[in-house]
Amino acid sequence: MLFVALLPLAATAHADKIRDLAQVAGVRSNQLIGYGLVVGLDGSGDQTTQAPFTTQSLENMLQQFGITVPANVRPQLKNAAAVTVTAQLPPFAKPGQAIDVTVASIGNAKSIRGGELLMTPLRGADGNVYAMAQGSVVVGGISAQGKSGSSVQVNISASGRVPNGATVERSVASSFGQGGDLVLNLNTPDFTTAARVAEAVNRAYGAGTAQAVDGGSVAVRGPADPAQRVSWLGMIQALEVQPGDAPARVVVNSRTGTVVIGSDVKVSAAAVAHGSIQVTISEQPQVSQPAPFSRGGQTVVVPSSSVQVSEDGGHMFKFGPGASLDTIVRAVNQVGASPTDLISILQALKQAGALRAELVVI
Repeated sequence: MLFVALLPLAATAHADKIRDLAQVAGVRSNQLIGYGLVVGLDGSGDQTTQAPFTTQSLENMLQQFGITVPANVRPQLKNAAAVTVTAQLPPFAKPGQAIDVTVASIGNAKSIRGGELLMTPLRGADGNVYAMAQGSVVVGGISAQGKSGSSVQVNISASGRVPNGATVERSVASSFGQGGDLVLNLNTPDFTTAARVAEAVNRAYGAGTAQAVDGGSVAVRGPADPAQRVSWLGMIQALEVQPGDAPARVVVNSRTGTVVIGSDVKVSAAAVAHGSIQVTISEQPQVSQPAPFSRGGQTVVVPSSSVQVSEDGGHMFKFGPGASLDTIVRAVNQVGASPTDLISILQALKQAGALRAELVVI
């Protein structure tokens, strides 16, 4: 259970480069996926009786090398595993470049440590092959099991990576080299930030060069010569802009108990009382024995349950008008509220209209 608060910093203006605030429209990575086989495992591969597609995939591969497996023979493999292979094709990737791939078992293989990924075509969303993957799988997890059934596992050993395991075979067409305006898409949409980005570009390259389309994008007029677009865009990305203030927001993770409160969060005048009821159930079984020299008596275990209900004293604290983050944290710490209690308090304040912030539950 964690409680994280972003304390207000000194009111000093800070500027970020445009490359950290926005991305060029159309310049992005593309997802690739493929299906392949990992071989050379130490008996930790798929159980072919439960994963027959592994045997079928191996038979199809052997047929390409002129080897035909008889129809009445079902190989019982233990050193092969069926896997999915995924990768990210970066923008402007050219044929011959190497990219990393991630390998994950889709059968019941216990581990793919030490395996070798066979040649696997990686396809894009359009069905075309953009890369070919092959290489040794590097696994960060480890698992071991004894004959008695005892086992130990650290991290996940059914997935791994192949560094530089894929070679790009086809490049993705990009509109960057074509003429026309460029659009800068902000990583975090904000009207103030979009206006300041357009203002910074116009101040450096003349009025009318950039125009804020909406709160999330800025259109920039680029040079007609494609050879100048790269250096010109590099200079624009190096311009510094002071982004707009972050919105007042409280992020709550109900699964882990993490609470993050922004520095601009305010609470109007409100009084909060929070108590908790604890129910304790304890089992103390007792042994009942028959009297001495009794006939037919048996020793039995008699259950004995104890149920106690206790209610802790409720704590009440008061927020003044426009209470800041520092006041909220100090008040919560004084009453000893846990992160779970703080989540309930914040939700109640939001329902009462006293929390002047957006409450996000993830």
